[in-house]
Amino acid sequence: MISRGERAANYLILFAFAAYALWPVLTILMAALGPDDSATGSAGAGVLGVHPENFTAAWRQGRFGQSMLTSVTVSAFVVTCATVLSVMSGYAFGTMPFRGRNVLFYLFLLGIMVPAEAIVVPLYFDLRTLGLTDTFWAIALPQVAQSVAFGTFWMRAYFRASPPSMVEAARLDGAGSWTILWRILVPLGRPAVTTLVVLTFMWTWNEFLIPLVMAPSGELLTAPLGLAFFQGQYTSGFTLLAAGAVLVAAPVVILYLFLQRRFIQGMLEGAVRE
Repeated sequence: MISRGERAANYLILFAFAAYALWPVLTILMAALGPDDSATGSAGAGVLGVHPENFTAAWRQGRFGQSMLTSVTVSAFVVTCATVLSVMSGYAFGTMPFRGRNVLFYLFLLGIMVPAEAIVVPLYFDLRTLGLTDTFWAIALPQVAQSVAFGTFWMRAYFRASPPSMVEAARLDGAGSWTILWRILVPLGRPAVTTLVVLTFMWTWNEFLIPLVMAPSGELLTAPLGLAFFQGQYTSGFTLLAAGAVLVAAPVVILYLFLQRRFIQGMLEGAVRE
């Protein structure tokens, strides 16, 4: 049994680590709510107090509306396609014996082990040959491929840990592979699927290199690219830059808070699986 002293020490250690992790976030948030320090700031620059109008100014000056819309569209497409493909491929690798299964699975794992920096240049020339650069597909399709690699690995572990007796019982009742997958295994695996959705959305939303290389004209700016170009092009101060950073990070934080319970449950379940 844990004594009061041990429990207090545990909470103290957890509080210290939480403060260490949250301090940079609080610093950015406080800077975003501070007085505008840019050279072209408003007449109220230098006045102490809370300034929520900084977010409106950053949104307007940085033109984040279009870049956020592009990121939402790309993220929705990548998350939807990657989740569906990962569930189906993970189900095949985890439950169906077929020739060459291990070789194909290791081929999928190359998508996790090979960094994007190593393939982005030849991929750009391939997409340029196909006439896809500076298009939505040049930004979205490579990220779908990257996400499916991890998603297959993640969902395969879940399906391999599923009770075989439940699958056999469904087959005896006349259920096919498609019915077993979508009506039995996927509803039971909602925490694993939710974790995959949150991770894929976070990686896609924060992706910087692929949109930068695949859309060199700058007409399809995503939110991270819009934030990068915001400094110097639209503002020279730190306050509006911090406000823009908060705006860009807000969708990921909101999604995580909304799906926090299932995300943590899925991570804990995945930790005990191979």
